Amino acid sequence: MLILHNARVFTLDPQQPVATALAIEQDRIVAIGRETDILALSRPGTTVQNLDGKIILPGLTDAHIHLQHLALSLQRVDCATATRAECLRRVAERVTQTPPGQWILGHGWNQNEWPEGFGSAQDLDAIAPQHPVFLTAKSLHAAWVNSTALRLAGIGPDTPDPSEGRIQRDAQGHPTGILFEAAVDLVQRCIPQPEVEDVARAIRAALPILWQMGLTGVHDFDQRTCFMALQRLRGEGELKLRVLKSLPLDALDEAVVLGVGSGFGDAWLRIGGVKLFADGALGPQTAAMFEPYLGREDYGLLFLEAEQVFEIGRKAGEVGLSLAVHAIGDRANAEVLTGLEQLRQWEHDTGKPHLRHRIEHVQILRPQDIGRLAQANVTASVQPIHATSDMEMADRYWGERSRYAYAYRTLLGQGTRLAFGSDAPVESPNPFWGIHAAVTRRRLDGTPGPEGWYPQERVTVQQAIEAYTLGAAYAAGLENCLGSLRSGYYADLIVLDRNPWEMPAEDLHQLHPVATMVGGEWVWQTEEM
Repeated sequence: MLILHNARVFTLDPQQPVATALAIEQDRIVAIGRETDILALSRPGTTVQNLDGKIILPGLTDAHIHLQHLALSLQRVDCATATRAECLRRVAERVTQTPPGQWILGHGWNQNEWPEGFGSAQDLDAIAPQHPVFLTAKSLHAAWVNSTALRLAGIGPDTPDPSEGRIQRDAQGHPTGILFEAAVDLVQRCIPQPEVEDVARAIRAALPILWQMGLTGVHDFDQRTCFMALQRLRGEGELKLRVLKSLPLDALDEAVVLGVGSGFGDAWLRIGGVKLFADGALGPQTAAMFEPYLGREDYGLLFLEAEQVFEIGRKAGEVGLSLAVHAIGDRANAEVLTGLEQLRQWEHDTGKPHLRHRIEHVQILRPQDIGRLAQANVTASVQPIHATSDMEMADRYWGERSRYAYAYRTLLGQGTRLAFGSDAPVESPNPFWGIHAAVTRRRLDGTPGPEGWYPQERVTVQQAIEAYTLGAAYAAGLENCLGSLRSGYYADLIVLDRNPWEMPAEDLHQLHPVATMVGGEWVWQTEEM
């Protein structure tokens, strides 16, 4: 047995919100409460640890992450730069370290942040004439490639745009080197794909980074190779991170044949929902809107209509698989909500389970759609750091419609359950950056000012932490064993040396754990412990 005492334990259990000690047996909390009561449980062989008044919170879960992409991105060129010239300099540096003919891979550029705007294939040709280059945008919904990559992919002036994608072209119709949505896959499929062991090795190396941030769980949205790598780590006892694993739509038929439903697996690795894409993203202006983007006659790209969402959901629901639907634009969200409402009626009429359906991102809604998530009991799986990262783009392209963009407090006011995440590697997976963004609606440098962007959408510290704990646990169907600190629950927790409820909101991003425990095991700790 392990006893942690002399602590301020914030349990997130309304029946016992605060405690001073807890006892852990193997991977579970066996008692929690007053210090004298818990210390009285000590017996020979018990380890007693004095936390000197430090704060204990439930472990945090990132409810939307791309684990394989994140792990591999740590090995790629960092293209998140203030200028296009600096991005090109970094690519050129990697070229000097890479044998001719091998791919140069990078991630993180955002043309909206660059005074120069989009790059071109010619820009990359000048620094990498002997290497194919593939650089994914921060949103993961666009890519910048050079002429060698275009040639290897067979993309030329006569190449048609793929369904659900677009090849950017110059005035003469020639590809510029910028690819949107499904067009990215035309090049990506030419790149040698990492083997399962490569991905497992990369995830293994990334785990300590996540633990140091306070993450004890994630909801992952990468695909087959990632799932196999996670199974390998799980089988070797090296996962030490609770993973809810989504399934791609193209795996639905096989899942139905096998009868695999949401929740299959164990508390380390279990099946979540089927991931669908209803539209694109704000950055490349491919999110599906009812009204055009400001200054353009472009409404974005709609990939799914309501009837398709319902039909896919009904098929998945026959074996108990929930839906997790990417929807960013207001039209995409409205279509998805209509489909999910029909699905709820079908569940009711047929006596099927009321599944944990969720919408990923929910970035902008029409006012009349705000209450529909709560009414249909659909979780809003959202990324608060997107609000502060995207605010200038949102104002530029959506204008006054942004009043109901990233509208977390309004959603909570309607009774919507929130689950917070990061969409890493699109953003940092640091949950305290997300908490800071949700509470202040400000960037780390304090912009746009003391009140934040649309300050009426700020949430409280309590609400933000609950979205990283209780909300994520509910979305995973694990609210009876994760998300709060109670007797019988898994011993997943973090230790802080500052109290987030008592510190200035503008400093929340500076929080970091001094220790992280998963399943009763300290997986990371500083010398302060």
